[in-house]
Amino acid sequence: MTPVRALALVGSLRTGSYNRALLRAALAVAPEGLVLEEGPIGDLPLYNGDLHPPARPEWPAPVGRLAAQVKAADALLFISPEYNYSIPGVLKNAIDWVSRIQPSPFHDKPAAVMGATNGMWGTTRMQYHLRQVGVFTNLHFLNRPEMLVAKAQEKFSAEGDLTDEATRKVLVQFLTAFRDWSLRVRRPA
Repeated sequence: MTPVRALALVGSLRTGSYNRALLRAALAVAPEGLVLEEGPIGDLPLYNGDLHPPARPEWPAPVGRLAAQVKAADALLFISPEYNYSIPGVLKNAIDWVSRIQPSPFHDKPAAVMGATNGMWGTTRMQYHLRQVGVFTNLHFLNRPEMLVAKAQEKFSAEGDLTDEATRKVLVQFLTAFRDWSLRVRRPA
């Protein structure tokens, strides 16, 4: 089986973020045939139409790098907290930048979303909003299983290690389903 190369976009810049810890856990338990790589988004400028073609001769370097990573990936994995019932600004900013490049690097990509939060709802509203954005950008999101980590402070150690075995089991099931979904949806090479 040709491995699925998935680009992970983490919607939190904080070093101690539970979502960054969730990415580390995903890297540790990714099933055979799924290769995860992070696409850094912290160095992107705030979206401004005056900073890209045709107003400028080329895209800002961090935007070009991220767009190339998205284009090269077979699939996208969004890992994000929920801020004010929605998508964190840093993640939305990354999506807004990449979506301006034509042809769209997002077009027809399989995608999945997961998130961790201290609250009881496990990023449900953020995930719903991200799926709405995916309609416009023509991403094809995995619907089930969902990966919603509620009360993350009880599931990760102070060092950021996933310690909850039930969550680890669901994570493996989620990543396996994501790999299989990506194989069915991805565009032929």
